[in-house]
Amino acid sequence: MQPTSGLKMLEISAPMMGRVETIFPTLLWDQHTAVLIDAGYPGQLPLLRAAVEQAGLPFEKLSHLILTHQDLDHIGSLPTILEAAPQKIEVLANAVEKPYIEGEQQLLKLTPAAIAQAEASLPPDVPVEWRNAFLSMLQHPPKAPVDKTVTDGEQLPIGGGLTILDTPGHTPGHISLYHAASKTLIAGDALMVVDGQLQGPHPDYTLDMDTAIHSLQTLTRYDIETVICYHGGLFNDQANRRLAQLASELPHL
Repeated sequence: MQPTSGLKMLEISAPMMGRVETIFPTLLWDQHTAVLIDAGYPGQLPLLRAAVEQAGLPFEKLSHLILTHQDLDHIGSLPTILEAAPQKIEVLANAVEKPYIEGEQQLLKLTPAAIAQAEASLPPDVPVEWRNAFLSMLQHPPKAPVDKTVTDGEQLPIGGGLTILDTPGHTPGHISLYHAASKTLIAGDALMVVDGQLQGPHPDYTLDMDTAIHSLQTLTRYDIETVICYHGGLFNDQANRRLAQLASELPHL
């Protein structure tokens, strides 16, 4: 029997650019709503569907999709999810990220230089058709409408309450989410787990490190027992203490 409510970290793994890449979206549901937080890379709809159903929730029960930010690995399967779903799925994101997700502006990290670098990193034996499709996807990334924008401190009535936290820096409108009932922080890319340890934002993938550090310091206001990072997964070893340690080690603005 399907539980009436729950929170589940999903694990999505797929070969990519010669290695296996794993991401950790989050699924949260109650009797009335079911929300998927972040939508994976392009082409991952079958993996996402299987993971949702393995968690005990029919894919057709999804009612909301929250995007923590605009990056390709977070919005990649958004259009195909919306197209495949027989039900209406409401898409939520920060207002700053909305024009990028909707395709009005090019994703900030997909600059011409970044696309050229990605092309250069492709193995020489990649078929021409695959190479061209890959480059076309980078030049014309997936896009879909955002139905509702969310603001810092807003409480969504999902799973007993889900609080929106502005955590800019990784991208200008990056958000994290706090689920008070389980004392869980869904961090997106504001934090990461490396070799089992919770770490701060990665400088190579963060647009504004100073702002990202400041965002990290704001997380110490919450009682957090578990952190779910999109890259690295679960951390639940005295999370409050580790967050305070990271905040104290990082320079304050």
